[in-house]
Amino acid sequence: MTLNKITLCLALALTGTCSSIAYADSPTSDSITDALINGKTDVNVNLRYETVDQDNALKDADAFTLRTRLTYATGDFAGFSSLIEFEDSRNVLGVDDYNNTLGKNTDYSVIADPETTELDQFLLQYKQKSIAIKVGRQLITMDNHRFVGHVGWRQDRQTFDGVTFAYQPIKGLTLDYGYITKRNRIFAEAKDIDSKDHIINAGYKTSLGKITGYGYLLEVDNDTENALDTFGIRFNGGTSIGEQKVSYQLEYAQQDADSATTSYSADYILAELSTAFSGVGVKVGYELLGSDSGNYGFSTPLATLHKFNGWSDQFLSTPKEGLADLYASVGGKISGGKWAVIYHKFDADEASTTVDDLGYEIDAVYSKKFTKNYSAGIKLASYSAGDSTAGKVDTDKIWVWLNAKF
Repeated sequence: MTLNKITLCLALALTGTCSSIAYADSPTSDSITDALINGKTDVNVNLRYETVDQDNALKDADAFTLRTRLTYATGDFAGFSSLIEFEDSRNVLGVDDYNNTLGKNTDYSVIADPETTELDQFLLQYKQKSIAIKVGRQLITMDNHRFVGHVGWRQDRQTFDGVTFAYQPIKGLTLDYGYITKRNRIFAEAKDIDSKDHIINAGYKTSLGKITGYGYLLEVDNDTENALDTFGIRFNGGTSIGEQKVSYQLEYAQQDADSATTSYSADYILAELSTAFSGVGVKVGYELLGSDSGNYGFSTPLATLHKFNGWSDQFLSTPKEGLADLYASVGGKISGGKWAVIYHKFDADEASTTVDDLGYEIDAVYSKKFTKNYSAGIKLASYSAGDSTAGKVDTDKIWVWLNAKF
C-alpha cells in the first residue's frame, strides 16, 4: 500500500470510526468516496420505565428515560473502515425521581441512567484475512462478559479508549490483545476512568467446546500502585447424551490485588450445566467470587455486572467476605416471545460473625419481537436480604421497555 493511500485512509478515520468486528465485513470500495457512499447508518432507540423499592430510608425511585444511539459505519477501502457513534439519554415526561449517581436526588434509590450525550464509539479499523486492528473508542467484550463487557443493559453502555488486535493464525485458534487507556463507564463522562489495562485472551475450539486462557492486567492511571491481575482458564461447549443435548461451562481464575500497602489473593470458580425438556430450558450453576480470609473479595471492574448475581444489582461490588451464588433457571417461548425465571441463593465465601447468609433473589423476564424493527419487554427482580448485617435490604425492581432499531 502506498503512503498516499495510507494517508487518505487515516484522513477517512476523522469522518467516522469502527465499531466492533461486526462491521468488518462491510462492502469493499474502490475509493474513499465509494467507502463513504457504501456506508451504513443505524438508529437504535430504547424507551424504558424503571422503578426501585427498597426497605430503607431512601424514597422509592422512578425513571422514564429515552436512549437514542446513532451509528454510521463506512464501507471498506484497502482494508480500512471506520465508524462513528453518538449516544444520548434523556428523561421524558418529567419522570426523574431517582438518584442518577451524579449527585441528583440522593434521597432516592439509585437508577444508574444519568442524562448524557456522548461520543460512544470513534475508531479506525484495519482488517486483512486473519488479522483485525482497531484504534480508538470502541466496544470490547470477552467471552461471556464476566471480566470484560459493554454493560449494554444500562442506557449509557460501557466502551473503552485504546487499541485491540485480533489474530486467527489457524482455524479454531483466536488470539486477542487490547490496551485500554480509558474506561468510559455507564455513569456519563463525569465518572470515566483513565487506565493502563492490558487484556489478553486466547481461545481454541475443539469438538467438545472452546478452551480459553486469559490474563487481565488492570490498573487505574492515578499515580498510585493499584494493580489488579487476573489469570484464568475457561471451557464451554456442549454434547449429546443419547438424544439429550447438554451445554456446560467450567472456569477457574486467580486474582492478585496489590497496592502500596496491601496485597490480596482470591479465586474465582464457575460451574454451569444446562439442557432443555419439551422446549423448556433448564439451567443450574454455581459461581464463587472468593475471599482472602474475609479481607478482600474477587473483583471484576470491567464486567457486564448486571448479567451476573441477580438483576437487582446487590453485588456490583463483591463483599470482602466473598460471594457464593448458587442459581437455577427455567425459560422458554410463549405467545411468540421469550420468558425466563431465575433463582439465586447467596452466601459469603469466608463467613464472619456478622456476614454469612447474603439472602436470595427471584428474577423474571418476558420479551417479544413484534417485527424486525420493534421489541418490548418487562423484567422484575426481587431480592430478600439474609440474616447477616452486610448492609443489604429487601429490594424490588421493575422495568418495562420498548425498543426500535432501523
